[in-house]
Amino acid sequence: MRAVSLVPALLLMFSVVACGQSPTPDAGSSQQANAGAGDVVPAGGEANAAGSSDTLILELKTGKATIRLRPDLAPKHVQRIKQLVAEGFYNGLKFHRVIEGFMAQTGDPKGTGEGGSPYPDLEAEFTPTAFERGTIGAARTNDPNSANSQFFITFTHVPHLNGQYTVWGQVVEGMQHIDSVAKGEPPANPDVIVKMYLAK
Repeated sequence: MRAVSLVPALLLMFSVVACGQSPTPDAGSSQQANAGAGDVVPAGGEANAAGSSDTLILELKTGKATIRLRPDLAPKHVQRIKQLVAEGFYNGLKFHRVIEGFMAQTGDPKGTGEGGSPYPDLEAEFTPTAFERGTIGAARTNDPNSANSQFFITFTHVPHLNGQYTVWGQVVEGMQHIDSVAKGEPPANPDVIVKMYLAK
């Protein structure tokens, strides 16, 4: 896998958006993530033509979150997520960056925000889709086409991310389990993904 420069990652990690005073999600070589409290508004999205499930289960120590994948918005990102889930890639990975009231980021095998999968980075699939509570975005560096395996789940409405990050999913049930993951950059005792799998 290609070496990752820390400079763009650090710039993104510590940047502050004037309108919301919230740092942006970032991924060392290719990803990012975050989320908040309350119930989640389900997003649209039909099952794909092939008939494979577009419902993903994210299992944490406190319980399971149900995610509706959005191939209608980001087909290449959803395909990558399904591929990595099928390989067990996400099982045991840390939530390495979790900011209260903003988002929870995971998907890095290094656990530092600098890693990714063995596969090539993905081209951006930006849409005007709003980042609301439970929206899942692909983490990236300052290069729009650098998303890979890392992702973030927003805790609340984060309008300054709209159109800047690829949306590939929405938590539709169990958001309280995302809310409960340990906070920090990185957390002192990070929570991990117990298991991720497609619903039958």
